[in-house]
Amino acid sequence: IYYSIKDIDARFDVSKTIFNEISKELICVLSPSAEVLHVGATAIPGCITKGDLDIVVRVLEADFPEVQNLFSDKFAVNLGSVRTNSFAAFESYEYEIPVGIQLVIQDSDLDCFHLFADKLRSDDTLLESYNTLKRKHEGKPMDEYREAKSKFIEGVLNL
Repeated sequence: IYYSIKDIDARFDVSKTIFNEISKELICVLSPSAEVLHVGATAIPGCITKGDLDIVVRVLEADFPEVQNLFSDKFAVNLGSVRTNSFAAFESYEYEIPVGIQLVIQDSDLDCFHLFADKLRSDDTLLESYNTLKRKHEGKPMDEYREAKSKFIEGVLNL
């Protein structure tokens, strides 16, 4: 599998619509303390995207097991993702674009998706560096892109 860039503007509108649909469904079944956030490239105006939608669901530690079971019934488990006592990834291909849902305990070690998106939204230079990384990896193996992306994110979050 190779990394490929999609049309930014078209994916941004589609992802927004799908995010609104999914978040309305989830908010009805989650506790009031949970947060459903649109993260990833399609959540950041001007960010190059591979064309998927990323959602992070932040829950309290006490709610994590129940929500994990609920999501396991509703979505496919993302077998290619890390799984810990505070993080679980799910995916869905039932929408116009692929959807990834990251379930995380609030303030745990992997509760950083929204922080990274916030940094990109607030810093045009950082966003352009991220876009450059994405352009550089277009047509290259996905594993190579993911490794470079991971290092970039770590660097941004350690600023």
